[in-house]
Amino acid sequence: MTLRLTGPPPGVGTPRVDVRLLESRARRVLDQLGHARSELSLSLVDDERIAELNAAWRNRDQPTDVLSFSLVDGEHASHRGRLLGDVVIGIEEAARQARRRHRGLNETVAQLLIHGVLHLLGHDHERSADARVMRAEERRIWQVVRS
Repeated sequence: MTLRLTGPPPGVGTPRVDVRLLESRARRVLDQLGHARSELSLSLVDDERIAELNAAWRNRDQPTDVLSFSLVDGEHASHRGRLLGDVVIGIEEAARQARRRHRGLNETVAQLLIHGVLHLLGHDHERSADARVMRAEERRIWQVVRS
């Protein structure tokens, strides 16, 4: 597995994530999903950048927690090689969620990573039946990843 991890430049107030732990967890997520040899692009971005992406791709002019850009399906799938796609995590929104839920930032980011990778692989939660399947898969993977 190859992981390309990018993040916001260090600055005052930028939430800090344990990058080594995140890389380890990303490897376990891909392994659990049968994609141990795949590549993943993972970006941690600030509110401004995730809001720009959310507006451009989902017509929602606000920050969000995670966006996924899959290369598994669609017109570019035949050119993707081992790259599954891009998962972009809004690190400031993740930090707010962590505080609201009384959880650690690293835990919250890992759960968003799982959610994002499942979207890359075609999971969705628009219909309630699909949402149940996706939640069950998120829980299954989290049990392995958090250890």
